[in-house]
Amino acid sequence: MSIGHALLGLLEAGPRHGYDLKRAFDARFGHDRPLHYGQVYSTMSRLLRNGLVEVDAVEPGDGPERKRYAITDAGVTDVETWLARPEKPEPYLQSTLYTKVVLSLLTGRDATAVLDGQRAEHLRLMRELTRRKVEGDLADQLICDHALFHLEADLRWLELTAARLQQLATAVRP
Repeated sequence: MSIGHALLGLLEAGPRHGYDLKRAFDARFGHDRPLHYGQVYSTMSRLLRNGLVEVDAVEPGDGPERKRYAITDAGVTDVETWLARPEKPEPYLQSTLYTKVVLSLLTGRDATAVLDGQRAEHLRLMRELTRRKVEGDLADQLICDHALFHLEADLRWLELTAARLQQLATAVRP
């Protein structure tokens, strides 16, 4: 995810202070990984330097002055361009899991145990996401569905690999 673009998009609703942006980001996108305040302010500095935001107001505070940021026309155009550009699909052509299975076979370890352990971890996470989905709002449901579909695809790969393990062992051994 592009944090800069997310913050710019949030600014389209109107000028905000950095701490307001952090709270809005965390509420909408940061359920699993909230932003650190430092990350917000470093991103805002970069956006300011690139002309995508401007300081709308400076207010005195208990500590440093508080800046309120507003999106510029260039920032709006940047968000529009980013939203219109499809994301490149990221196939897992050399995943860590594949590497673990092959290395298990190459070193004489039990590749079935690697696959079984991973299957158990995937199922554990799927149960957790399903609980979260039931208890969550629409945004949580959509995020959980996205993750669950990926985990289901991984499970299909685990089953296929387990079925082909002897074939793979023959192919990778010197």
